[in-house]
Amino acid sequence: MARNLDTLRKQYNSAAAPSGRGPMAATNNFKGKPKHSRQTVSRILGYVSRYKGRLVLVFLCMLLSTAASLAGSYVLRPVINNIADASTSAADRVSYLAMMLGVLAAIYIVAVVGSWLQSKLMIGVSRNAIQQIRDDLFTKVEQLPLRFHDNETTGDLMSRFTNDVDNIGMMLDQSLMSMVSGIINLVGTLAMMIYTNIWLTLITLVFIPIFAIGGRVIIGKSRKYYSAQQAALGAANGYIEESVAGQKVVKVFNHEQDCVQEFDLLNDDLRDKQQKAMFFGGIMGPIMGNTTQISYSLTAGIGGVLCALGRFDVGGLAIFVNYARQFSRPINEISQQMATIFSALAGAERVFSLMDKEPEAEDAPDAVLPEKLEGHVILDDVSFGYVPEKTVLKHISLYARPGQKIAFVGSTGAGKTTITNLLNRFYDIDSGKITIDGIDIKKLPRDYLRKNIAMVLQDTHLFTGTIMENIRYGRLDATDEEVIAAAKTASADSFIRRLSDGYNTMIEGDGANLSQGQRQLLNIARAAISKAPILVLDEATSSVDTRTERHIEHGMDRIMATRTTFVIAHRLSTVRNAAAIMVLENGEIIERGSHDDLLAMKGRYYELYTGKSELT
Repeated sequence: MARNLDTLRKQYNSAAAPSGRGPMAATNNFKGKPKHSRQTVSRILGYVSRYKGRLVLVFLCMLLSTAASLAGSYVLRPVINNIADASTSAADRVSYLAMMLGVLAAIYIVAVVGSWLQSKLMIGVSRNAIQQIRDDLFTKVEQLPLRFHDNETTGDLMSRFTNDVDNIGMMLDQSLMSMVSGIINLVGTLAMMIYTNIWLTLITLVFIPIFAIGGRVIIGKSRKYYSAQQAALGAANGYIEESVAGQKVVKVFNHEQDCVQEFDLLNDDLRDKQQKAMFFGGIMGPIMGNTTQISYSLTAGIGGVLCALGRFDVGGLAIFVNYARQFSRPINEISQQMATIFSALAGAERVFSLMDKEPEAEDAPDAVLPEKLEGHVILDDVSFGYVPEKTVLKHISLYARPGQKIAFVGSTGAGKTTITNLLNRFYDIDSGKITIDGIDIKKLPRDYLRKNIAMVLQDTHLFTGTIMENIRYGRLDATDEEVIAAAKTASADSFIRRLSDGYNTMIEGDGANLSQGQRQLLNIARAAISKAPILVLDEATSSVDTRTERHIEHGMDRIMATRTTFVIAHRLSTVRNAAAIMVLENGEIIERGSHDDLLAMKGRYYELYTGKSELT
């Protein structure tokens, strides 16, 4: 049954469906219109202001272009008066007109060159600013803790990197320059209007309060709907990404129609928000345009009366009417840019809200950096919960030495994977202590800690590149020979060599050209090549057949001989040779011991192994 719009909004707006590896949380950060428009504008300008030298040149070009344009208009005054003067001979008129046309041509060439230079320079500034915004955004995403990624949809994140940042770029490319240029034009044109005729200028200025009041009303409406549009776009992108990635599951359960219905709801919602945003963003131009036409007509009519009474010259009226039109043009241009500006501000708030997320806590001031870790791991009375009101792990204590294989078994949700997350400090424990070689892991730099822990996860992930490069991801300085040796250890060498380009075969779409089992073998090879003293296998062989699993076990046994290994497995046959098996239920270790010891106890492990009970 398809979900309703409110449910979809809640799940896909900003922080949606959790992954299941972290806290169940869903938040909807969108509350209507942007809350921090001034701060947002200030932060955008902060990126632009890094290029002060270019901005000064842009400003000078704007002044040059505006001055040339205003001067070109004023030159028409003596030309028109000369033509209108009946006492001047035709030959003199033609000669004067030819001379002034040359002057006008020179003036407008200067205006065109100034305009071209300002556009070229500003595009360079805006592209550099957008590049820096994307860099900062990506850097922040890489710094955010796993808790954030567990609760954020990929589609919404991508929407911030693409749609939202692109909207900011469009504003910097077009709207910002138009606004600054428009203000310069307004000031310059107003000065020339006052110089030409102050009384006609006052008539024109009467309409400014009308512009201001109308603009404020429209801006208030537009800002709210553009924020809603960006939130709806993020929700739609999140749903598309999730549905496309899970298309196989959708088809297996015949949910195509439900997906279409749910997407229709989100798409309809996006359409409604876009219609309202575009309407209020687009209506400002026509309203301002019609208002300026009224002002223009009134000014021309009164100016004509003054000319008829002999209190104003025809050339002066002609250029004043032109200035009046020029005075309204920047207002119209700015009003037409409102749609881009509102969209950019709404997107910028979403971008900066992500930049303002708390990164992983800094390493402790007294952090230590041992020369080498051996892999003596102790969990001492560890308790943890993803959310304060629900404890996932309760008073977990265990000890593992180098060369030992510690296995975790138990029902789904018992806390097996959570232990390994805590070991890597993807999450910090609530109470107790975890030490490696006697050092509290909170005193180890995170990058150093994770460098010493190799992981093979149940969910495989491969990067775009060759098979050789993907295996080498486990240790970037590994030689080709070491990569091949790791592949042999993981029983991946034989299938790799059967591929068309062997180890140089390109991985496509997260390994779409490989089977699930083959992808998992590459992940195991990636861990095998690492020199980390601690190895974590989270359902590492769940996607391979039993025969391949036996080959992998033989190879992994050689790797585990000198490493501290933690294994999470549903197949109990894979943990029989573990030094200690921990049976977890409801976040507690209820049984521990070797395979034979646990069978002799005839408890929970015995029931699971003999099939009298099942893992759920």
